[in-house]
Amino acid sequence: MKNYTVNNKTAIISIAGIVLIIAAFFYGRHQGVDEEFATLIPPTDSSIVTNDQFKEFWQAWSIVQQKYVLATTTATDTQNKIYGAIAGMVASEGDPYTVFFPPQANSLFQSSIAGSFSGVGMEIDQKDGNIVVIAPLKNSPAEKAGIKSGDIIASIEGKSTANMDVDTAVNSIRGPKGSTVHLMVLHSGAKSPTEIDIVRDTIAIPTIDTQVETGSGSSTATTTASAAGLQPNGIFIIKLYEFTADSPALFQNALRQFVQSGSHKLILDLRGNPGGYLEAAWDMASYFLPSGQIVVTEDFGKNGKPQIYYSKGYNVFNKNLDMMILVDGGTASAAEILSGALEQHGVAKLVGTKTFGKGSVQELISLTPDTSLKVTVARWLTPNGTNLSENGLVPDYVVPLTASSSPANDPQMQKATQLLQAEP
Repeated sequence: MKNYTVNNKTAIISIAGIVLIIAAFFYGRHQGVDEEFATLIPPTDSSIVTNDQFKEFWQAWSIVQQKYVLATTTATDTQNKIYGAIAGMVASEGDPYTVFFPPQANSLFQSSIAGSFSGVGMEIDQKDGNIVVIAPLKNSPAEKAGIKSGDIIASIEGKSTANMDVDTAVNSIRGPKGSTVHLMVLHSGAKSPTEIDIVRDTIAIPTIDTQVETGSGSSTATTTASAAGLQPNGIFIIKLYEFTADSPALFQNALRQFVQSGSHKLILDLRGNPGGYLEAAWDMASYFLPSGQIVVTEDFGKNGKPQIYYSKGYNVFNKNLDMMILVDGGTASAAEILSGALEQHGVAKLVGTKTFGKGSVQELISLTPDTSLKVTVARWLTPNGTNLSENGLVPDYVVPLTASSSPANDPQMQKATQLLQAEP
């Protein structure tokens, strides 16, 4: 998934200290606990854990080593016990985005962020203890199988996903091209889950579909974000699927088409957009905001000063611009940053349903050449201070979809169009 930002920062000392404590088992598990801990806790962070607090860990470890009898013929080696201890410590934070990756999981995760993977093509996240679909990718196996934004993945290959972390779910769903994954999916509004088998394929992540509509027809060109051109009613529509490194240039080109069309009415469709790079959202917002206005604040809490991202001041539009942004439960992360910035500065109104609420920043830290730790290091705040992870964004005009909704019968698009047509 791409719902995180990877930064080259120094590993957090508290995590390093606890990992050192666990690793110390190799050196002195039979020595006195107090004596061993005194040499392991970094002097500057001696308050992280006391000898008495950590004594229970060694007692439990010792009991397992001395008394446990294998229930099966498969034994867990010492290294995997240590991995389990680290994973448990990390999970105790209660943050689904802070995860320890042992070697196999680390390899899978590294390949996923490199973009070279096969799977079913859907962005998922954890919410309220459930694995929830943010959005299926356009023309992906998941979309073709009927997966929709807001669906709950109840089980993967017969294993319940209750309280499963999102990275474990991602790795379970991914697999070799041509293989099949069996899911139990609870569609929105359904009383019981549906069995869905999806054949994995190589995933090409879309970013722009360019569709220019005129009174006599339409032409379409697929790249990686989607600009649907000038409508007969004078409204220009841009559909953006994801915030990639290429998105700002593609978005700039779509805006150029908008300006050349002569229209001053714009709909930006961010429904089902799971986000991506903060830098892309920052750059896009700058086309609508004067220099000095806040796009987003990266709040590091007690770990550092906040980083405020101000508009770069491109600000190519005047006050004659009339703009609506379509959002839904699949609008997340960088898509929420852009939506929140433009709505709260009075540039656009939001139409649709409440956004997903993904406003945290993760840093990927290598612990060893084979293991890594993904840890939440900051949260994103909108210009008015809204914590996206807590609240998401509530549209100015709440318009739910219905069972009869379709691309040809889209009440959210219809509402946005109606609002813009009412403008002079």
